[in-house]
Amino acid sequence: MIDARRGILYPGRMPRFHRLPPTASAEHLVAWFWIPEWDLPPGESSRQEVVAYPALNLVADPSGLQLVGATTRATHRDLTGSGWAVGALLRPAGVAALTDAPAALRDSWASLEAPEMLARLTAVMAADGGERIDGAVSIVSQWLADRAGAPTDAGLQANAMSDLLMTDATVRTAEQAATRLAVSLRTLQRMTHRYVGLPPLAMIRRRRLQDAAQRLRENPDADLAALAAELGYADHAHLTGDFRDVLGVVPSGYRRELSGAVLRSGVAASHHDLL
Repeated sequence: MIDARRGILYPGRMPRFHRLPPTASAEHLVAWFWIPEWDLPPGESSRQEVVAYPALNLVADPSGLQLVGATTRATHRDLTGSGWAVGALLRPAGVAALTDAPAALRDSWASLEAPEMLARLTAVMAADGGERIDGAVSIVSQWLADRAGAPTDAGLQANAMSDLLMTDATVRTAEQAATRLAVSLRTLQRMTHRYVGLPPLAMIRRRRLQDAAQRLRENPDADLAALAAELGYADHAHLTGDFRDVLGVVPSGYRRELSGAVLRSGVAASHHDLL
């Protein structure tokens, strides 16, 4: 099972945050829903930094509906004022219902038109009571299920591919993944391009980096060389390089920020970066 906590770099900074499973009708389309809500005093902001999963997200807020592509680096959003968003981490079968070119959305996003669904969602999120969160999940799950129709064999095979690359720490190369899935390397590469927009090795590297960051959150005193070896990095330098390339900070710097709860300043990203 995919660990829903793995991509959040600084959990202590998160606003009120819900993670929920989809309804049964959308289990093959959505890994989970993520729903943040925030209400900050005037002049106060909260930076949310995420190293996102190698997947696409469907994101709705009062301004509209967006399909957000897979990312190649950590992203952030500076929250101010009050607001909410309803996001769905899409499984490959869900991606296929919304785009046939996910690679074109890499580090980008596209608007989708669903005014009736968005109006219902906005009304539910404006209501009082905890049932509004379940209501939001139900609305988006049903909209996706209606749009996608019955699952196809190709979509289910792509779901199995994504689950393997995102969860199995013993899979460290694309060749190993292809063998486990009983497909050729070329077929695996076509699947990840068609349903995620990233090569298989990039998906493996993202899972490994998320694992490394989570291990440091759980044990800030962990030996970095031992951690690198345990996660399949060639050496400490490769772990450091991966951190720098994607997170913009080396592991030792990340540990310092965790211990000091440092809030870095910067220009706020658009809302699709909170994934």
